[in-house]
Amino acid sequence: MSTPTTHEFQAEVKQVLDIVIHSLYTDREIFIRELVSNAADALEKMRLTQLTENDVFQSEAPLEITITTDEAAGTITIADAGIGMTRAELVENLGTIAHSGSKAFAAALKNAGKGGDASLIGQFGVGFYSAFMVADEVKVYTHSWRNDGEHLCWTSTGAGTYTIDEAPDQARGCKIVITLKEDAKEFANASTVRRVLSKYSNFVGFPIQLDGERVNTVEAIWLKSKDSVTEEEYEAFYKFAAHAFDKPSYRLHFQADAPLVINALLFLPEQNMELFGMGQMEPGVGLYCKKVLIDPHPPKLLPDWMRFVKGVIDSEDLPLNISRESMQDSALVRKLGEVVSKRLIKFLDKEAQDDPKKFQEFYAKFSRFFKEGVATDHANRDAIAKLLRFESSLTEKGEVVGLGDYVKRMKEDQTAIYYQVAPSRSSIEGGPYLEAFKSKGYEVLFLYETIDEYVISSLPEFDGKKLQAVNSPDVDLGDMAHEGESLSEDATSALAGWLKEALAEGVEEVRAGKRLVSAPALAITPEGEMNPQMRQMMKAMKPDEVTAPKIILEINPRHDLVKKVNGLRENDSDLAKLLSEQILDNALLSAGLLDDPQRVVARTEKIMARVMA
Repeated sequence: MSTPTTHEFQAEVKQVLDIVIHSLYTDREIFIRELVSNAADALEKMRLTQLTENDVFQSEAPLEITITTDEAAGTITIADAGIGMTRAELVENLGTIAHSGSKAFAAALKNAGKGGDASLIGQFGVGFYSAFMVADEVKVYTHSWRNDGEHLCWTSTGAGTYTIDEAPDQARGCKIVITLKEDAKEFANASTVRRVLSKYSNFVGFPIQLDGERVNTVEAIWLKSKDSVTEEEYEAFYKFAAHAFDKPSYRLHFQADAPLVINALLFLPEQNMELFGMGQMEPGVGLYCKKVLIDPHPPKLLPDWMRFVKGVIDSEDLPLNISRESMQDSALVRKLGEVVSKRLIKFLDKEAQDDPKKFQEFYAKFSRFFKEGVATDHANRDAIAKLLRFESSLTEKGEVVGLGDYVKRMKEDQTAIYYQVAPSRSSIEGGPYLEAFKSKGYEVLFLYETIDEYVISSLPEFDGKKLQAVNSPDVDLGDMAHEGESLSEDATSALAGWLKEALAEGVEEVRAGKRLVSAPALAITPEGEMNPQMRQMMKAMKPDEVTAPKIILEINPRHDLVKKVNGLRENDSDLAKLLSEQILDNALLSAGLLDDPQRVVARTEKIMARVMA
């Protein structure tokens, strides 16, 4: 027999253990849920392994979970006949965790407030460590599904190290023996454990035996009619299927006979887990055929942007022997996904119309997914676009409008859906681009995220109306009523030519602007040039590779400052050039294109000195 080996926990594991042991005071019972969930995952992997492997250790062992309580010894034991672990897997799975998981768990726990919320733990891939909330010591006995595997025992008190030793005569799978703390002895009581299992683990897809008695009822509630399922059953199933701690914001339960036989139960969560820094979630809707799980996370069933959706899709039209590999290329699975996707989008559109306030609160957390859908899901692009929401020039701060409602209140002579991308509402309302549209009574959508312009570029039109940026060179607002005396066309043309020569660098064209109201000038990004938001993003990533912008400068021939420059260019060309450069930089600043604000400061001081003189 080999001697025990002692290992130190990875730093991230120590961090999680410290939180679990010293900071989580409520809902300690969820350690049972987490360990049972892990056992079910191991059994599911074993079920799939048996489909492809013949040489399996103890191949006749039933796929079930057994729980044993011992009040006299103060222990609870949770065992499964799953895939088990090798020595290397014990180190990898129980001694280390992903840094992102521990960091996100800590952040979410901090966000949950004082006292912590133990129910969060399963969301971050660290559920095993919940055992240490109640344990003086944890032992994991295991044998891999491979015939040549070792009989092993992993032991730890959670104090920074663990040992691995040989332990003869182990069954396939894992057996976790928890020696309970003095204040956690209630979990050695069968009645307490039965209550916890009923609360959290009633829908586990494998039998659970508690002290020799079957305790769970594996009921496929998605096959039942909506009228026969209670709200409590829905909520319990959601928490089980999604490993969730929140309540669902929306629920869609439907059956269909054509073009496929479908039973689907889908939930939209209350919380967006990607906001906690967990990275991209894996698909959350399991695929079943006649209650038999085909794949818990099928990557090609629903579009990628729907990965936040949780639940079950069951279709008896699928062959029971379909493999995960062939499923990805299955036309049947693609058709199934198409039908469910369209149904879900239509459902959300109706919910948004019926209760706009509720949808707005949901959308605020999940907007990135819908925007991703518009950009990537071409088959459903127009339908998803109905779900987009933005602030606008006609809404108050914090209120939003959908594209459908925007189109309904467009002016009769308005030909496009107008939008402006900028970091904030104040920068849009204080800039020069909005004025002309407001004077025409045209609504302008306010887009605050860099991704928004990319999304809009994927949506050339909506309901037959093209989408156009207010700073597009092609904007044509038609004839506008203007106040004040204007330079003549000849004078304006001559001034534009002079400005083009005087400003030269960075100015592609100077022309009279029809969309200007009170500003002397504005900067327009020509076709083919990066828009300001994309340019800022590229500049942040590769500052040395982004060159100075080329712009079209539109001048306001009615503005006193422009008329003053026109007069000065004959009598005092130096001052005229100084003022022109300042007008240009002001326009660049408003457009988000000014790279060197220091030059503006220096020039302002020069202008002030000239005025003082």
